[in-house]
Amino acid sequence: MSPLARLALAYAPAPAREDWLTLLALDARLAGVVRSAREPVLAQLRLAWWRDRFAADPASWPSGEPLLARLASWRLVSELGALVDGWEALLGEPPLDAAALTEFAAGRGRAMAALAARLEADVAVSEAGARRWALADLALHVGDPSEREAARQLLGEIGPSGRTARTMRPLAVLAGLTERAVRRGHSEALSGPGALFAAIRLGIAGS
Repeated sequence: MSPLARLALAYAPAPAREDWLTLLALDARLAGVVRSAREPVLAQLRLAWWRDRFAADPASWPSGEPLLARLASWRLVSELGALVDGWEALLGEPPLDAAALTEFAAGRGRAMAALAARLEADVAVSEAGARRWALADLALHVGDPSEREAARQLLGEIGPSGRTARTMRPLAVLAGLTERAVRRGHSEALSGPGALFAAIRLGIAGS
């Protein structure tokens, strides 16, 4: 899990922290599949395993995978298949087009909406916030200049997501700090005293 994700997790209320940890760990696991694969086909096979699990009844899931055990009680677990699809979209031939970037953002959005529903928070606000986080994340980390510019343009097309509920404050930190770094033009803005003060404000105020 990234330092940013660990920082965001600190703002989850105690009753919501385990669910937040689960979703962020899943996102990190899928990211690892994409980033470490030497061959796209091998990554697709590993991602397909997760997609098949989320399409099946949790009662049929194999034992021995801690993340699946943590997700078994989620009512909208099928929505997590979109997160798998989103990460898989990043395996396309570079430079990635706007459709691939949009699919990635939509996948994070639907996964965050499932978490919001579980925590009885505003689903629309959470989904929009997650899409903003995803596109800002891409704008900071993709290598191709045209991909970075496409991500920034798509980010600009999404309206403000609104104030997050207290149970969703980690999302305010994730989206707020990544967008702040995009405005400053470098990923180094995700850390340092300024980022810490911004995280405190976002974690308390929710926007």
